[in-house]
Amino acid sequence: MTDTRNPPGTWQAVRGLPEFRRLLELRAVSQFGDGLFQAGLAGAILFNPDRAADPWAIAGAFAVLFLPYSALGPFAGALLDRWDRRLVLVGANIGRLLLVLAVGAALAVSSGDLVLLCGALIVNGFTRFVSSGLSAALPHVVPRDKVITMNSVATATGALATFVGANFMLLPRWLLGSDDAGASAVIFLAAIPVAIALVLSVRFGPHVLGPDDSARAVHGSAAYAVSTGWVHGIRTVAAVPTVAATLSGLASHRMVFGINTLLVLVIVRHTGDHEVAGLGLGTAVVFVAATGTGSFLSTVLTPAAIGRWGRYRTANGALLLAAAVQLFAAWLYLPVMIGCGFVLGAAGQVVKLCADSAMQIDVEDALRGHVFTVQDALFWFTFVAAIAGAAALIPADGRSVPLVLIGSVLYLLGLAAHAGLGRRAGAV
Repeated sequence: MTDTRNPPGTWQAVRGLPEFRRLLELRAVSQFGDGLFQAGLAGAILFNPDRAADPWAIAGAFAVLFLPYSALGPFAGALLDRWDRRLVLVGANIGRLLLVLAVGAALAVSSGDLVLLCGALIVNGFTRFVSSGLSAALPHVVPRDKVITMNSVATATGALATFVGANFMLLPRWLLGSDDAGASAVIFLAAIPVAIALVLSVRFGPHVLGPDDSARAVHGSAAYAVSTGWVHGIRTVAAVPTVAATLSGLASHRMVFGINTLLVLVIVRHTGDHEVAGLGLGTAVVFVAATGTGSFLSTVLTPAAIGRWGRYRTANGALLLAAAVQLFAAWLYLPVMIGCGFVLGAAGQVVKLCADSAMQIDVEDALRGHVFTVQDALFWFTFVAAIAGAAALIPADGRSVPLVLIGSVLYLLGLAAHAGLGRRAGAV
């Protein structure tokens, strides 16, 4: 199969695509709110002097937040390929707004971790439904030959918005305190961009964002479409080797990212309880910022790399680089780990963009929502599974060289899977 290569685009091209510009504005506001909410929740649970979190508690928090929707997402994803995606975005943003306010209220009265996590789980589910809908809709608002470039623009904008939202959290936390009352104020602030996202989602005309009907569309009742969502999603992934290849590489990156995330969180928490709310959170934010910066720069540069080497070779090179860089983290020295996070964030984003492009170009619109929700499930299943596995092996102070080396091996396995599946598909 020949690889579709787009010439590098420019940010100026966005001006000539009004519907894409609206989609970009919606993504930016939505992901700013998500970054603010997620950072506020992390501060409330993991870096709150009133609450404690050991490695298993951290793993449990991630599991509650991400696994339930990951299991149900591909079922719900069928709705993205059946109903007007504009209406789905509107409904999901309404649900998200109400639940954000509920989580803020729960924090204000110092509810237990389980109540907070269950509320945040539903918020997260609505957020990811919005994200999948925006990705599936993108080919409807840009020409086919601009999909890779504009997907990079959208991803870069969303990543930057998430980063700004997460770091904006530090200001109200500093002003209002790191206890439950301060954390609730941060969550209530997150409701503002979510409300704006709701308003922006109403601006699109009916069916502007798809889905298209085709011979491959899933017909029958809505109940049938939802109940078979996983089946159709997995069948489509298996039938499109370019998608299966890039998702294999992406899974390996997410597992390594899960291991590295737990290592950093446990190491910074080991600084001492009296420093957790300040120094510990600050170091964790720097690590996340480094990873996010690498992802952002990679998003800007990836279209040019794909245009020169193609999706297949670009993703292979990123996975090989990641396997080598992961070895440097074996020193378990936080500044070095932060530097590795920057490079690994960049490499992982290359693979993610190649996967997005494969789904947007090589998959029919009538099944695109199914595949994006399968990707989302894989994205978080592998992340949480790696954290849970690492929690069983990690020492109390978080300093485990074997876990770092396992990460490098996982990248190599992902490279082997991607290279094998891609070559079988005739990618170049």
